[in-house]
Amino acid sequence: MPQRFKFRARDVARTFTASAAVTALALTAACGSRAGEETAAAESCVDTSGDTVKVGALNSLSGTMSISETTVRDAIYLAVEEINAAGGVQGKQIEIVAEDGASEPTVFAEKAEKLIREDCVAAVFGGWTSASRKAMLPVFEDNDSLLYYPVQYEGLEASENIFYTGATTNQQIIPALDYLAETGVKSLYLVGSDYVFPRTANAIINAYAADKGIEIVGEDYAQLGSVEFSTIVNQVNASGADAVFNTLNGDSNVAFFREYANVGLTAEEMPVMSVSIAEEEVGGIGVENIEGQLAAWNYYQTVESPENTTFVEAFKAEYGAERVTSDPMEAAYNSVYLWAATVEKAESFAVEDLQAAADGVSFASPEGTVVIDGDNHHVTKTARIGQISADGLLYTVWESEGPIEPDPFLEGYDWAADLKVTE
Repeated sequence: MPQRFKFRARDVARTFTASAAVTALALTAACGSRAGEETAAAESCVDTSGDTVKVGALNSLSGTMSISETTVRDAIYLAVEEINAAGGVQGKQIEIVAEDGASEPTVFAEKAEKLIREDCVAAVFGGWTSASRKAMLPVFEDNDSLLYYPVQYEGLEASENIFYTGATTNQQIIPALDYLAETGVKSLYLVGSDYVFPRTANAIINAYAADKGIEIVGEDYAQLGSVEFSTIVNQVNASGADAVFNTLNGDSNVAFFREYANVGLTAEEMPVMSVSIAEEEVGGIGVENIEGQLAAWNYYQTVESPENTTFVEAFKAEYGAERVTSDPMEAAYNSVYLWAATVEKAESFAVEDLQAAADGVSFASPEGTVVIDGDNHHVTKTARIGQISADGLLYTVWESEGPIEPDPFLEGYDWAADLKVTE
């Protein structure tokens, strides 16, 4: 394993030194023991002696994040049903134990503990916000269990006990910034929810902007779940920014874009680049409030490939023709298949065996083939910029030439060498 895996990721999230890439990183939101302090992992109670194996599905079905996470749960179930129909994993049928994270990081941690220690699941699929992931991280490390986390995030983390199947920074945020720069954007206004992902993402955006000569004319945060955006939108309107970079999460996006349209701001006048709005959220926001705006992801329902056609048809057949597919739920779907493929390669459900076998495991997914990097537990991803159309779907207006190797610690970017991030 690389040097970084000699440290527990919760400690890395507090202070991490990477060879010339990130000299110091302090995230006060991280939880757990002091650096260098180890906790003995609890003995696994996973039982694979019968005809079934249990896995956990841990998503917010209530609270501010339910607008986004409910569809992720549906995708997990779809993948499990398909794998079971094809014979299961190592000849065993997969049984899901489902829990509601209720949009609260502490609840995610509590439910993760229950799934591991009481339900004895072989792996857990879920989480959305970085706050929920960071709350769960020490639980999975202390119990030496596996979390498959499906959502794009701020990077600067790697844990032996987490597989990150959503995009890291160099696969989403940096391509989005490159796209804006190439289209002539010289100034940005940053708007985000007030927690670790938006603050860390915006610190990275500030470093990028300083290197590229882009002016940050404003930076505002709202509490996760906030629905009052008149003050922020008025400040955005008065700023004269060329574009807005949006890291809001959950149903705050509904209030933000409705207020944005209410004051007369349009995609033509001041485009918004979002990194947490997908097809599922467009319906809640109202397409009339967001048509023409941009989003950075790795997958859209409109991606043209045989694998995606099959996936979309299967999802709609299972959940209704009116339902849409989106990046986070597709990454969750992929994560179940990647776990199953790793189990088959390892011929084992044991955590240590899966960690050893993970490197190079691939899946021909709806977004394109994704491959696990065993060094950092992230996957290759094709970056795509999409524009929201009148039909509520996102259509690709730019994509990378091919899958991008994950670089969670931004080791390949000189401008990130002195990056210091504090919550």
